[in-house]
Amino acid sequence: MSNAYVSPAGEKPWRTELAATLRLSWPLALANLLQMLTYAIDVIFIARLGEAPLAASAIAVALFGLVLWALSGLTGAVAPVIAAELGERAPALRPVRRATRMALWLAVLSGMGGMLACLLLGPLMQVTGQQPEIIGLATTYNVIIVWSLIPMVINNVLRNYVSALGRPVFATAITAGGIAVNALANYAFIFGNLGAPELGLRGAAVATIITSLATLLAYVAVIRLDRNLHRYRIFGRWWVPDWQRFVEIVRIGTPIALTVTAEAGIFGAAAFLMGNLGTSQLAAHTVALQIAALAFQIPFGIGQAATIRVGYFYGARDREGMARAGWTAIVLGTGFMGLTALAMLVAPKPLLAIYIDPWAPENAVLVGFALRFIVIAAAFQLFDGLQAVAAGALRGLQDTRIPMWIAIFSYWVPGIGLSIGLGFFTPLEGIGVWIGLATGLIVAAALLVWRWMLRDRLGLTARG
Repeated sequence: MSNAYVSPAGEKPWRTELAATLRLSWPLALANLLQMLTYAIDVIFIARLGEAPLAASAIAVALFGLVLWALSGLTGAVAPVIAAELGERAPALRPVRRATRMALWLAVLSGMGGMLACLLLGPLMQVTGQQPEIIGLATTYNVIIVWSLIPMVINNVLRNYVSALGRPVFATAITAGGIAVNALANYAFIFGNLGAPELGLRGAAVATIITSLATLLAYVAVIRLDRNLHRYRIFGRWWVPDWQRFVEIVRIGTPIALTVTAEAGIFGAAAFLMGNLGTSQLAAHTVALQIAALAFQIPFGIGQAATIRVGYFYGARDREGMARAGWTAIVLGTGFMGLTALAMLVAPKPLLAIYIDPWAPENAVLVGFALRFIVIAAAFQLFDGLQAVAAGALRGLQDTRIPMWIAIFSYWVPGIGLSIGLGFFTPLEGIGVWIGLATGLIVAAALLVWRWMLRDRLGLTARG
């Protein structure tokens, strides 16, 4: 196991670290992109049912997705724990097995709580004054899709497990296979094809459950068949607790979950702000943000790789290795976002064409707003990637509590504060909202990188 992390004799450490980070990050980044495609397939099929089902599913998925992302952050804390154990005493069969087992316990327990939170959708929609038809459709869809939450959170644990053990390509392949399963299940259960009942919007929820279970079975299969993954026997004696490991994962993961919620919340709030400025600006905001989100999946994957790489050297108490792993990932992620920022400035319309026809006359107003937003998006691309990778590197040091407060402050004080001030009290309107979003990301990136630079002085690299 160690040769997957340590520089071979005679090779330059920085070059070796770059190669190792690339090997780990590209499958994770590709899996992130494929996951977005999975969600896009749901939208494509549901859209054929009409505007009301599409709107209802969008509202339900907004809450479901927020809960899922938060729980994925919570249970994803198993990655730095596994990496540190491998760095300290590879192969660390018992510590890795126990950490993964407790993460699976946490996935089930937190998933149950998440299901209850998702069932609050109906009252939330009534309080916010949604139309009765939309409430009925969304509630029907929601009570089915919540059953996929626990398998999805378990899948997140297993994805982190295989990635931390040097098999991230399995996560990519399984996610790609999930796309095919999802498309086929949607085709069958929404429209009553292939002998399945015609369930309409409920069929889309059934397809999500089928996909999550198929993904879970695929992870179990590859873990059983791969010799390196199977030797840890993470499913053996699953009923035996290790409360110290459980508390450790909760301690590291809870701030990550709150950070994810804070970041998702600011973009959700921005959508509400844009909605008050007009339909065209909201639509333009949605399209521009989708382009930015698509590009963000690459540094997000690099940040996940940074957590594992830094975590390994943290466990090995190798401060030089921690520095190499963190800075390599930061430079790699920022460099990629520099390229995407340049693409947004040089060729914005071809990027818009991914989602709409930017040359159609009926889209002229929307495109006009979107082009302005993309210019600002190009500016914050660099800082969005920078803060994502820096946060990932700090997670490798199991430092999550202070980064959580940095995120909450950055997004919700200068970020949303400036968005409201410039968006509603100056002529900038939508541009002002985007300047606020960019400011929040810039502040977060600056503070997180500053904390990473001071890691030794703050005692973050000293493993007990």
